[in-house]
Amino acid sequence: MGERCGPFAGAVVLITGAAGGFGQAMAKRFGDAGARLVLADRDEALLAESAAGLDCETVLLSGDIIHEETSACLVAAALDRFGAIDVAINNAGIATAFKPLHEVTAAEAEQLIAVNLMGVIHGMRHQLPPMRLRFAETGRPSAIVNIASIAGVIGANGLAVYAAAKHGVVGLTKSAALENARHGVRVNAICPTFSPTAMVTETITKGGPDVDLLAKGIPMRRLASVEDVVEAVLYAASPASSFITGQTFNVDGGITAG
Repeated sequence: MGERCGPFAGAVVLITGAAGGFGQAMAKRFGDAGARLVLADRDEALLAESAAGLDCETVLLSGDIIHEETSACLVAAALDRFGAIDVAINNAGIATAFKPLHEVTAAEAEQLIAVNLMGVIHGMRHQLPPMRLRFAETGRPSAIVNIASIAGVIGANGLAVYAAAKHGVVGLTKSAALENARHGVRVNAICPTFSPTAMVTETITKGGPDVDLLAKGIPMRRLASVEDVVEAVLYAASPASSFITGQTFNVDGGITAG
């Protein structure tokens, strides 16, 4: 592979949900920018397929983030292979069909909370200690980027529990940012509107509004592209945003401007 170059040259970047639409695109961009990658997804085969074309040092781990040991093993693998974590991106998440809250089953609600909120909590609980320790020992800062949703800052008709979980991610992000501001760890959240990923496509096929209708609710009259979201992630993770923490980057085409 030769000597790495680029804005993230040599940086160790951990990404969950790395086989999905956002995660796969993030891995490619960070890898192209010189990073060394630690990638996780519950779909082992798809993860291996997604990582096959990456031209960088890569560690792969299959596992479901609803289980705390997945996060523990992922961080341990990063430290064992690379000795540090510079950036952690808590990206893994799920959605369900659009339905009113009173029709959501307890099992569906618990699964949404387990993946979308508890998965981020598990991840950060294991990511933060080595980041804080390294800053204390070397002064080198780190960044955590949590992938929330525009449903984490406004209501979402038909997605009440999903919105509740993503609001939780935003609150978690802000609180962790305050706790870690003096310890060299910045924590921010990306809040995209609908983007044409597999998760959104599957949600639409389960009875949700079609793409045209979704786009009509966005002032720019289009969905967010995957690259729109990935660019925001790269900025939030980079030294260019070194004085920004506890913020939500609303990649929403103007939805929250009104």
